[in-house]
Amino acid sequence: MATSFAKPSLPGPKDIFQAVLSNGITVLARSNFNSPSVSMGGHLPAGAIFESDEKLGLADFVASSLMRGTQTRSFDAIYNELESVGASLGFDSGVHNASFGGRSLVEDLPLLLKLLAESLQTPAFPKDEIERLRAQLLTGLAIRAQDTADMADMAFDQMLFREHPYSRPSDGFPETIQSITRKDMKDFHRRYFGPRGMVIAIVGAIHPKKAVEEAERVLGGWQVSGQVDAPLLPPLKPVRKTMRHHHTLTGKSQSDLIIGMTGPRRKDPEYMAASLGNSALGQFGMMGRIGDVVREKSGLAYYAYSSLHAGVGPGTWEVNAGVNPANLKKAIGLIEKELRRFVKSGVTKEELADSQANYIGRLPLSLESNSGVVSAILNIERYDLGMDYYHRYESLVRSVTRGDVLEAARKYIDSDRLVIATAGP
Repeated sequence: MATSFAKPSLPGPKDIFQAVLSNGITVLARSNFNSPSVSMGGHLPAGAIFESDEKLGLADFVASSLMRGTQTRSFDAIYNELESVGASLGFDSGVHNASFGGRSLVEDLPLLLKLLAESLQTPAFPKDEIERLRAQLLTGLAIRAQDTADMADMAFDQMLFREHPYSRPSDGFPETIQSITRKDMKDFHRRYFGPRGMVIAIVGAIHPKKAVEEAERVLGGWQVSGQVDAPLLPPLKPVRKTMRHHHTLTGKSQSDLIIGMTGPRRKDPEYMAASLGNSALGQFGMMGRIGDVVREKSGLAYYAYSSLHAGVGPGTWEVNAGVNPANLKKAIGLIEKELRRFVKSGVTKEELADSQANYIGRLPLSLESNSGVVSAILNIERYDLGMDYYHRYESLVRSVTRGDVLEAARKYIDSDRLVIATAGP
């Protein structure tokens, strides 16, 4: 039986309030009075794309330091204030953006926004906290170096995106993290953190106009002269023939592998067809066809699935598996065979119908929480999907045909031009 849902429950142009503050920050707000809390999230263009090769990991280091102390509050004071009202706030970093998120009771939203504004505008980068954080980052990199999945992932990105910003690990390398000084961090913050390009979404038990007023009060006065614009992404060099790399890690009982290629960008017209196709290929049920063939029928893998990663730039379409090292070659052969079959015949009528029902059925679940709605409206803003995207979503999903999936598969998957990265003994 087809699943359907009432459109008024979905965020749309009538209930997502959009405003631009006096300094250019975009605020998106939506009320939900079914809960006494409020969630907040957003991003600004201060990601790893601005780093030099010598200082890889700088954007991540800076984002992780923002709450380690400001010009008016210590690290402890910030966390004690949040804890005293049961609120949370955190920062993260990616290739393009520094991002943030938090939640609190609605009466504590002014405090949450005040701490956000202080962390963004006046971080102090205290020396002892920076060194403590550096030690944590270096420990994380030492763990990464011994992780077969992480090392296969790094090798995959370096081959697929060679000489492109997406080829670089945004958490850097031990030598680059060691080389980053407090001055580097302050310079990065001064040059790239500012209101231009910043987006904040607020969802919860507050009227949207009131949410915008609160944001204007604490963030509207933030001005940064000479805030540097993000560089344009360079064109990606296409993979001409199948490339392989094995990263040797001795003493491991598991090998991890990634087989893949570039995928669509989030805004590309074939994204939905590729996404539904990927669901049948390696997600739906027990990890789709890939899981069925490699894991269930052949017993070759601890896990095996496929995924589509799409953003503002070229994405990836990849198959990941963890296998006994003795089965590595056999598992690769089975996955390649399954990809060739997928490109030849696409998905069955039943597979497509199951995936469509799954996509439509799980959407309301993803929008049940305030934080889910924050993520959703940030996505439609970031990828320019249109404020009515979720009202169109069901018809977008249902309109995908088997022919569309086959066309998307043939556009992106070429079994003669795969990137195969493995790590293990």
